[in-house]
Amino acid sequence: MAEEAKRGREVVEEIESKLSKIKYKLMVISGKGGVGKSFITANLAVATALMGRKVAVFDADIHGPSIPKILGVHGERFPVTSSGIVPVLGPLNIKVVSIDFLLPGEDTPVIWRGPLKFAAIRDFLSKVEWGFADYLYVDLPPGTGDEPLSVAQLVSGLSGAIVVTIPSELSLLVVKKAVTFARKVGVDVIGVIENMSGFTCPNCGKTFFVFGKGAGEKIAKDMGVHFLGSIPIDPRIAETCDRGEPFLIKYPESPAAKALMKITEKVLEIVESK
Repeated sequence: MAEEAKRGREVVEEIESKLSKIKYKLMVISGKGGVGKSFITANLAVATALMGRKVAVFDADIHGPSIPKILGVHGERFPVTSSGIVPVLGPLNIKVVSIDFLLPGEDTPVIWRGPLKFAAIRDFLSKVEWGFADYLYVDLPPGTGDEPLSVAQLVSGLSGAIVVTIPSELSLLVVKKAVTFARKVGVDVIGVIENMSGFTCPNCGKTFFVFGKGAGEKIAKDMGVHFLGSIPIDPRIAETCDRGEPFLIKYPESPAAKALMKITEKVLEIVESK
């Protein structure tokens, strides 16, 4: 047991060393799937880069990595230099790390239990040459299982967690669990983002609240955290994700893009004022 504890401390020290040149480290989590969390993570990274910060993204979704596809670097392989493995460079020089860059084909499943997933996350954090960045966004799979817990335990000095939801009553309980999870593992909750908050018809101008209304703000109020903002539905979001074109870059004047920029401004203001 003493030997295991010693090795555990050594791993954390290795990770601290590799991430030592990154100022702020943020987890992006959700209580349930299908809320557009990876889209949010990718575009928070793009918005942060557009605001003049150096950005890295760690796609910690071992079974369903989608960050490379959204950022247009799907199919790339990790560059190997004399100093070791380095992240793939995406748009705006965003550094991207994902298991996607190690899979032999896009239809290759990752059939792993918890210990292997923990080992993969540990190795990505401790072996990759991350270098300098102002922000690291960690995209996590839904729920409060192996991957979120592994990141929370391995990365000391996390700046906080961003919780993504949709405006449905069904989301209330599961998102509250995500907030409680972050608090139990000692991670501050930066706030809640409500995605898919409504669709405005381009013909009649009427807004339809397809998934409900106001749940994100209610969750934030109930849990005593910031409500960071809501993002309207835009069919072009799915199109840009499928094409690997960051939505913020492709449609910067859209209401959804403007909402994302305002949300990112809030995130940076909260994080950098601590």
